Amino acid sequence: MVRRALEAAGCRFTVQRAAVFHYLEQVQTHPTAEDVYRAVRRKLPRISLATVYKALEALVDAHLATKLTNGDGSARYDCRGDDHYHLRDVESGEIRDLPVEFDPDLLKKLDPKLIERLSGSGFEVTGYRLEVLGRFSNS
Repeated sequence: MVRRALEAAGCRFTVQRAAVFHYLEQVQTHPTAEDVYRAVRRKLPRISLATVYKALEALVDAHLATKLTNGDGSARYDCRGDDHYHLRDVESGEIRDLPVEFDPDLLKKLDPKLIERLSGSGFEVTGYRLEVLGRFSNS
């Protein structure tokens, strides 16, 4: 699956990219590139941080991972393929999945005419993302 998706996106399949993907699909968190680097380095001691960044970008290009950016330029990565919502801690940047069912009609429920207005302006809605901002308690 990983090899085919990478090659379909015009990216080479490498052991390093496979290791990065394997780590992402095993964790429940949404790690930073540095988190991924520290974890993958245990299995591939010679991997560089630059290689991890390139692997993450290739996985994003191949739609095997999602890059969740923050206003400060930082990013976390998510390997979950289904549509879902997130909780973001505004102090630490930590992101967790929001355990509720994804609603593909949420935009229509918020404003029933929104999709029509956007379509009329030449903008085609292809999806949406929702983050709930707040702070996780330390307990």
